[in-house]
Amino acid sequence: MERTIDISKAIDQSKVGAFQTGIFILCGLCLIMDGFDVQAMGYVAPALIRDWKITNVFLTPAFTAALSGILVGSLLCSMVADKLGRRPVLVFTTLAFSLLTLLTAQANSIGQLVALRFLAGVALGGIMPNAMTLVGEYTPSRLRVLMMIIVSNGFNLGAVIGGLVSVSLIPAFGWRAIFYVGGAIPLLIALLMIFFLPESLQFLAVRAKSPDKIAKWLKRVDRTVQTDTTTQYVVQEQKTRGVPLMRLFGEGRAVGTLLLWTLNFMNLLNLYFLASWLPTVFRDAGYSLSNALYVGTTLQLGGTIGTFVLAWLIGRLGFIPVLTTSFAIASVSIAFIGQPMLSIASLFAIVFGAGLTVVGGQGAVNALAGTYYPTDLRSTGIGSGLGVGRVGSIVGPTMAGILMGNGWAARELFYAATVPAVISVIVVFSLQWVIKPQRSIVSKTEALAH
Repeated sequence: MERTIDISKAIDQSKVGAFQTGIFILCGLCLIMDGFDVQAMGYVAPALIRDWKITNVFLTPAFTAALSGILVGSLLCSMVADKLGRRPVLVFTTLAFSLLTLLTAQANSIGQLVALRFLAGVALGGIMPNAMTLVGEYTPSRLRVLMMIIVSNGFNLGAVIGGLVSVSLIPAFGWRAIFYVGGAIPLLIALLMIFFLPESLQFLAVRAKSPDKIAKWLKRVDRTVQTDTTTQYVVQEQKTRGVPLMRLFGEGRAVGTLLLWTLNFMNLLNLYFLASWLPTVFRDAGYSLSNALYVGTTLQLGGTIGTFVLAWLIGRLGFIPVLTTSFAIASVSIAFIGQPMLSIASLFAIVFGAGLTVVGGQGAVNALAGTYYPTDLRSTGIGSGLGVGRVGSIVGPTMAGILMGNGWAARELFYAATVPAVISVIVVFSLQWVIKPQRSIVSKTEALAH
């Protein structure tokens, strides 16, 4: 007699064991690598500016090159992954990123640096959306939001590690050492993924591919599952035709998609403005190189802690009230960063608050998108939101560089940065009328958190 197994139901009814934990760790390592690299230019900028004897404005293309590449990679690789699978895209992009980052350490001109950072960004853009999608698809629904937020925190942790490594390596070995380290580690991660990372079971079932692999990996999720050669694997969603990106606007998703894109744009604009220029702004303001680097690290440390705090609060209160409050606090924190005559302790406390809400809030935004889209659109949904957000991440550092070149003081820069945070508050508040069907998922997380 033919047996039918609903993959989504089987995962929802499973306990999180060693196999799934291993997947979460591998995906978390991918995000640590992502966070390390994205923050790398912010950390090396003060040393590189002095080494190459250039002004801040000349380094702006190097900041935006990687972010432009990430924009291309987020959109392109996510659509490829929804057609070919999460696993091959993750492995290939990680290997490519490793090679290109190692080559970046050999750059001897702005032109070379910009070209290599752009290509590395394309590879990097395929990593976060697919890692987050795979985490969501191997997590029971009662844990999904919480686990996606926690794993996404690897990005913030990577940025913190980048700051601590930079404080140690740059004074001793120069800025190039950061890219040697940042290129060698992804090579090890890619090798681990080749041997240990599975494909999404929902993806294989929707595409009616590799029933033998589905059976093998499903038994590692739940050892009690009984399968044979006649077993049919299904999910509640069906394989669909058409360009995934266009389908984000179908079936009543258009307004939700546009609001999520706007939210990603505004928050990533602020995140990358702060991450890229904070160390340089405070180095120029007279702080020591070590203190300037520690300011950037404090931003990411706030984000690392903020991710867990927001995950806990979302489990109890839901996405909308928590993110609305978080971005309101971000508006105030950013406005205070540039105030003159702040004590060093006050400065670090305010930057920590901005990191907790801006950087920590991005993980929650990614998780919100992951709950909004079905399996065959999930990677495209997350990736497109991050891709549009990368436009903001390009605009933020670019505008900051231009404004500094025009003589804007630090206080004026940070006042301007409050505007995107205020817009984020308005967008999140508006989402309450769009994403009502997702509240059941939050409720399940809430029950677990208690």
